[in-house]
Amino acid sequence: MKLYLRLLLALFIGTVSSGSFAAVLGPDELIKETSEKVLSALEQNKEKYKSQPDEVFKLVNDIILPHLDFRAMSKLALGKNWRKANDDQQLRFTEAFKVMLIRTYSKSLTEYAGQEIRFLPYHPPAEGKRTTRVKTVIDQGTGPEIPIIYSLRIKNDIWKVYDIKIDGISLVTNYRNSFASDIRKVGIDGLIEKLQTKSGKA
Repeated sequence: MKLYLRLLLALFIGTVSSGSFAAVLGPDELIKETSEKVLSALEQNKEKYKSQPDEVFKLVNDIILPHLDFRAMSKLALGKNWRKANDDQQLRFTEAFKVMLIRTYSKSLTEYAGQEIRFLPYHPPAEGKRTTRVKTVIDQGTGPEIPIIYSLRIKNDIWKVYDIKIDGISLVTNYRNSFASDIRKVGIDGLIEKLQTKSGKA
């Protein structure tokens, strides 16, 4: 799983785009066209990002975040505990979860090593359906290919990513058991504080 997570942020960049661009392109086109541009930039600026990690965080924070639905991701990560949290706790958890993910995986961008990404045939959602999936495969050159599935939904007329499955493992729900365990021990406020502490150390 560690290798997959190192590749993850490189794949997240498939959602990079301006709002107007996102409104025009379908989810498959959005991921394909923008990922190719940003992966090219990563290749050209690899040394810069290694020596200036803050630039990577800025890249993720300024460009990628607007295209991820962190509220939906947070609801999935907490499962039934989301409904038990009050509005303030939901808001603070969403922010803490977002910062933890971004700080944890920003370094992954510097570890992109030219792996080839193939886009599988896309099947548009039925008329009126506001969710869809976009499937890709990472060719590592040696070793098995890694299937990636993006789950997207329309929010305010723009496609946004709310989960990514890497070799069948959900990025978001993979946290659910550990979060539930923490909540049983220290409560939702204790979990939020733990995430905030981790982000601060990172």
